[in-house]
Amino acid sequence: MGLYIETHIRADLEELWARTQDPASHQRWDLRFTEIHHLPRTEGEPQRFRYATRVLPFLTVSGTGVAAGERERPDGTRTSALRFSSPHPLSLIAEGSGYWRYVPDAHGVRFLTGYDYRPRWGALGTLADRLFLRPLMGWATAWSFDRLRLWLERGITPERALVHWLAELTVRTLLLALCLTGLGQGALPGPLGPLTDAMAYLCPLLLVVGVSLALFKAPLAGTPAARRCLRAPATRTRAPRLLRTLEKHG
Repeated sequence: MGLYIETHIRADLEELWARTQDPASHQRWDLRFTEIHHLPRTEGEPQRFRYATRVLPFLTVSGTGVAAGERERPDGTRTSALRFSSPHPLSLIAEGSGYWRYVPDAHGVRFLTGYDYRPRWGALGTLADRLFLRPLMGWATAWSFDRLRLWLERGITPERALVHWLAELTVRTLLLALCLTGLGQGALPGPLGPLTDAMAYLCPLLLVVGVSLALFKAPLAGTPAARRCLRAPATRTRAPRLLRTLEKHG
């Protein structure tokens, strides 16, 4: 049940590498992390890092990992691999590993990731992972990849992209609430009552259209969306050999 996410970014390979390998830049676009810091290392050793994720306003889960990258490969691609773990008792993710691949082409770079992890808390944790965490992690990774794409292609900073997403989500939620209230109750108290009453009894088709727009309309071009990313590889893939070299350092 490993996760796979792929996007295509019309950007220079060096610029993409910098935005993904620099911790300060990485934590800006990746929704899965609140903080990422490199730890001191000796020459020739893989890079160790510390990460933290704010799960709730009052709860932050942290962990550590080790990463290595290959900037120069004979085929022109690049690879970055990592292993990570969290000792925090409230972290559902106990440990895991993954990789990023950078595959340049004539129009930009195919940027993809494959990763997997082991949940804790036994059978209960496995069930919670299947039902909740794993779908959420897949969505968050894809959404973050699209936010990175907007940053590189259109110059929309990660912070502004988040504002765009929240604004569009608010509009969709209000539209859906208005339509469902009109369908379920016929009218709302106050100044919106006549409007929803007319919509419910005179224009049911308009309500159906409104619900469809709220749920299924494609996001605006400047709004990050997980649906723009591939969630399964087009061809069979395997983890890079670089990942195996990190096993002794994990």
